[in-house]
Amino acid sequence: MTILLSGATGFLGSYLLKSFVNNGNKVIALKRSTSNTYRIDEYLDKVNFYDIDMIDISEIFKNNQIDIVINTVTNYGRKGSKISSILDTNLIFGLQLLEESVNANVQAFINTDTLLERNINTYALSKAQFVDWIKFLSNKNTKMLNIRIEHMYGPLDDENKFIYWLINQLKQDVKSIDLTSGIQKRDFIYIDDIVNAYQTIIKNIDKISRYEEFELGSGNSIEVKKFIEFIYDELSNDQNIETLLNFGAVEYRANENMNMQADISKLNNIGWKPKFSIENGIKRILGKI
Repeated sequence: MTILLSGATGFLGSYLLKSFVNNGNKVIALKRSTSNTYRIDEYLDKVNFYDIDMIDISEIFKNNQIDIVINTVTNYGRKGSKISSILDTNLIFGLQLLEESVNANVQAFINTDTLLERNINTYALSKAQFVDWIKFLSNKNTKMLNIRIEHMYGPLDDENKFIYWLINQLKQDVKSIDLTSGIQKRDFIYIDDIVNAYQTIIKNIDKISRYEEFELGSGNSIEVKKFIEFIYDELSNDQNIETLLNFGAVEYRANENMNMQADISKLNNIGWKPKFSIENGIKRILGKI
């Protein structure tokens, strides 16, 4: 099977790339010429790479017989990103990739989405707008699948994301960390479970309808405060930490969802279930397993 993977140097994309190669698939990977490949350096000679800022996407489809396209490219809108930049990545690029996939009659187009409500921020809105287009084109020959992922985490995630930022602050034993009250619940899912879910979906692609949406998480939610305290306690086993966790010092963002939990029944029905507990996952990101 030939899989075209966008966002191959990102957190999720890099894990998917390794899994697909290790399972004997031919992988065509999309990146930018300026992308940092540190996550996948040992796989650079095992994959056919294209720099999307150096070639027209249509040429990639003309030169390759592609079975499945997986889109993981994401602009989260951090560091003051312009709305136009977020739309270029999450909507316009996605549409170009989707259009070429349909024209090439690939077997399936699998999109990586979020469980955030569309009105919470520009990132979520742009992702939702792309899903609108996926649904609009779902009467074509190409199967359309949308995977809505909850709060994923694992080794090699971006250090500016909350979990790794928190770990670094605690390791430095900063005086205090201002946080929300932490009573909002989130469904934390370890990266290996996510990769296994994608693999399960691909193995069952013939059984899946023309358009299908999957929610991907552990199926359970816990308070963010409890998750933070798990990390704090685990780090405290190895070093003295006096950092004050100042819960309640930060207000929630507008439209904050206080209980996010994936409905994983569809994934259960095709043979997938999560394997990693939060305790196990935290130990893994801290390098204890």
